Amino acid sequence: MLSAKPWRTEFVTLFCAVQLFCFCLGAVIIGLLQQAGFAAFKSPDGFGAVLLGTLSFQGVTWVLIYFFLRLHQVHWRDAFGLRESRWPRALRLALLTVMVLFPATQLLQQVSAFAMEKIGWRPEAETAVAILAGAHSWWTHVYIGIFAATIAPVAEEFLFRGVLYAFVKQLGFPRCAWVGVNLLFALIHMDAAAFVPLFLLALALTWLYERTDNLLAPVTAHSLFNIAGLIVFYSVK
Repeated sequence: MLSAKPWRTEFVTLFCAVQLFCFCLGAVIIGLLQQAGFAAFKSPDGFGAVLLGTLSFQGVTWVLIYFFLRLHQVHWRDAFGLRESRWPRALRLALLTVMVLFPATQLLQQVSAFAMEKIGWRPEAETAVAILAGAHSWWTHVYIGIFAATIAPVAEEFLFRGVLYAFVKQLGFPRCAWVGVNLLFALIHMDAAAFVPLFLLALALTWLYERTDNLLAPVTAHSLFNIAGLIVFYSVK
């Protein structure tokens, strides 16, 4: 059962507003640098565009986490459940969840893509997958690997599970927290074929958060899920 979090409305609003501003600012800067003809920004899979695009959202979130926790006088170890003696159980539960969930989401994604093609809609690949497929530099592959395994899971789980889900639920809207926040998680990845699998993943990560009452389990599961996806990508490439 998820314990009450001390998140204050004004700080949650500020957290989301600053994050949205930085994301939009990053997109604008990338567009300007592309128009200026900088080599690293000429294409969406250029290393400069990849770096700035990810840092303007997930990277900024890491910085915001520090200030958000400091404003609430919460230590990061408490926020991520690293002080609790139950963390080994959380890690085992995360591993078991991914072992069951990953094959199911892979199958769902194939079914979704097949159904969309049948109705004449050829879905585009998720941005990260498209970048990997088009990347020619080894450092882009290395960075995407590090990003998928560490930067993204921590940032996205803190935002969607740690802040938004917990906050909306405590406002008295548990169903909206379960459905709305997890739908938003699936939508931001901008991959139509993966929308249903990502929504299922989000539900599973939220269940882990509820079950363990710390962010370590969903962060670990998210990281393992991304790593498994990278292994599959490179094995069939």
